[in-house]
Amino acid sequence: MYTVGELLRQWRHRRRLSQLDLAIAADVSARHVSLVETGKSNPSADMILRLADQLEVPLRERNRLLLAAGFAPRYAERPLGGDALSAAWGAVERVLRAHEPYPALVIDRRWNIVMTNRALGPFLADVAPDLLRPPINMLRLGLDPRGLAPRIVNLAEMRVVLRARIARQLATAPDPDLAALYEELLAPGSEDASRPIESEVVIPMIFNFGGRELRLFSTTTTFGTPMDITLDEVAIESYYPEDAESADYFRSLAGSPTR
Repeated sequence: MYTVGELLRQWRHRRRLSQLDLAIAADVSARHVSLVETGKSNPSADMILRLADQLEVPLRERNRLLLAAGFAPRYAERPLGGDALSAAWGAVERVLRAHEPYPALVIDRRWNIVMTNRALGPFLADVAPDLLRPPINMLRLGLDPRGLAPRIVNLAEMRVVLRARIARQLATAPDPDLAALYEELLAPGSEDASRPIESEVVIPMIFNFGGRELRLFSTTTTFGTPMDITLDEVAIESYYPEDAESADYFRSLAGSPTR
């Protein structure tokens, strides 16, 4: 089991900061940072959180730092659909509904789908039933040959984009389960591993539905100042049509009597 000093040093190295860099950012002396990391000084809970804030440590890991120093956790982890987070749940629902007729969904830190809007339904029509059993994992849904992968025209390109994004996520907030998914579905070494990409922002995801190509790009929305672990770890993925033809397709679905 790591001490709080060892954990803080790991996060500092992960952020590629020197002790002096961290000290200046946290408005403490470099000597104090050194004493904390070596275990020669026992930091207060407030000092731990001050350093963690400068290191951009996720809330879940801040609790781990506090526990390692003998303090009680500060951040709760409550279900998004529970009473305590009802206002946040309602806000997320409104965002998803307002985005229709275009697809939007909420994912957690392991890319499990927490909530979707109705526009996602047509994409799931031919997906293998076992991939739709909760928790539905967005990575597996998109990359499994029995999922959406056969419909994604530029699948190799999307794998490169996802690989880069999840590698950054793991560097920011390591998670063994997500790392295992990365190794299973996206590990470098496959035939598309070296395919270059210039910008994730302008690369659309291209779907083929009945001979029609739909071009979508996505944005990610997170809570700005969460004080709950659940809110800290969820993100809203919103998809937008890149062209008029794709927009017309989704608007036509919205007006269909089967919707």
